[in-house]
Amino acid sequence: MRLLLIKILFLGCLVIPLTGCETIKELGKDLGLGSDDSSTKDEYVGWNEAKFHEQATEAMRGSNYDKAVKLYEAMEARFPFGDYAAQTQLDIAYAYHKNGDPEASIAAADRFIKINPRNPSIDYAFYLKGLVNYNRGISFIDRYLPTDSSQRDQVHARDSLAIFQELVRRFPKSKYAEDANQRIISLRNNLAMHEIHIANYYMKRKAYLAAIGRANEVIQNYQKTPAVPYALQIMQEAYTTLGMTSLAEDTKRVYTLNFPNGTAAIEAQQANTVNKVWDFIGLDK
Repeated sequence: MRLLLIKILFLGCLVIPLTGCETIKELGKDLGLGSDDSSTKDEYVGWNEAKFHEQATEAMRGSNYDKAVKLYEAMEARFPFGDYAAQTQLDIAYAYHKNGDPEASIAAADRFIKINPRNPSIDYAFYLKGLVNYNRGISFIDRYLPTDSSQRDQVHARDSLAIFQELVRRFPKSKYAEDANQRIISLRNNLAMHEIHIANYYMKRKAYLAAIGRANEVIQNYQKTPAVPYALQIMQEAYTTLGMTSLAEDTKRVYTLNFPNGTAAIEAQQANTVNKVWDFIGLDK
């Protein structure tokens, strides 16, 4: 008798969970969460790799970058080792960039570089990374009206400079090298002038040693930029104020020797250089 009761209780324990599972399934269907819900159906059923590539390319041409990203992501998931795999990694990096997602773009480009170190398009991956960082923090107005970008935060500018320099060093014959070199000129000028802005800030607050340090940064690391004469002027003024007459005279001598026509000629040369770089680069394409 006792054995019979144990068997009945054991069977009851098995039945209850099964019944509960069926109840949950029925409840899920009532809420529209069932596996046969049409909303969960794969909209890309029957698509081959070529069709994904065709549709994603068409979306890019139509500037429908959000759609292109979704298509490239689906394509990567379904055909990770397909004929278009490497190209898709590059395409999705560019699509992320155009869709306003710089972090995803850089991550995708990095992934391409890591997976395809000998791919013929590796130079483009570096160029795209540099370009993404170059354009980060640039507002709509900045794109259409030349502004003093040296007053903005320069974190991404430094990243961009390092990437473009690596591109030119590793791939000097790349078709992107000329554009990268022009951007390097622009970035070095901006970074140098950024140091000048900080040095002037310190001068206004009578932190003369800090100002000298920033000006010296320009002299040491940003030679041949339009910021150099301004750095010398700041150093001369700071040394004079601190009573360091000998250093002030030496700085003045260097300034006069290298810039005999004064700041008017310097500013004209700077404006001409900026305009040339701006005209060469143009707007982001």
